[in-house]
Amino acid sequence: MKIEVLTIFPEMIEFYTKYGVIGKALSKGLVHVKVYNLRDFTTDKHKKIDDYPYGGGAGMVMQIEPFHNAIKYIKSDGQPRKVILLSPQGIKFTQKVAQEFLEKGAILLLICGRYEGIDERIKAFIDEEISIGDYVLSGGELPALVIIDTLLRLIPGVLGDELSAKEDSFMNGFLDYPQYTRPEEFEGIKVPDILLTGNHKKIAYWKKRESIRQTLEKRPELLKNLSQENMEILKELCSEINTKILEENNESVNN
Repeated sequence: MKIEVLTIFPEMIEFYTKYGVIGKALSKGLVHVKVYNLRDFTTDKHKKIDDYPYGGGAGMVMQIEPFHNAIKYIKSDGQPRKVILLSPQGIKFTQKVAQEFLEKGAILLLICGRYEGIDERIKAFIDEEISIGDYVLSGGELPALVIIDTLLRLIPGVLGDELSAKEDSFMNGFLDYPQYTRPEEFEGIKVPDILLTGNHKKIAYWKKRESIRQTLEKRPELLKNLSQENMEILKELCSEINTKILEENNESVNN
């Protein structure tokens, strides 16, 4: 897979990609990340990339010409590409969107804006807008890194354990189940007994059940299109929660 990033701060992308999962994937040749400096595509000696907005207003707006020059140059190799503008106005980036990007196989060119944004005419030269959430950041570099990191985890061979990506939160539509490691007891808190039994079938069921429990408690809106088995687990959990609430209410009344 190949991912390209167009930014005025190439060092931000290059630094992050030296470490962790991304760094290992790059060293193995499993993925290629190419970073372009927007200032290299300006036409004046000062490498100016922004100007005051027409109609007035606070801040500066990034000019269309450097972006157009850069996109035209990058696409001149004729390879299939999806040009993505990282913008709060875009569709929300999810695990499903990441998987769709990977399956389509096209090179991703991520466009990073700054300041008050990019001249609206950039829309004529992109394929899609993507947002990583409903909040404001200083630029598109962090969203670009979020997308790169998410995509790389899905590529075979990137993670040391191939099951790691498959068991990540959201991969099956649920949040991840609780994780534990040594020691078996810490500050009076014990690891669930089931995880120490060695009974793989029961452990697998516990993981599924706890994954659904976590989702029910923290992100219930994700619980949709459930299989029959998962629906039965959900009903059990709801029954447990209702029983617990009734017991707590009765105890409160008695006290």
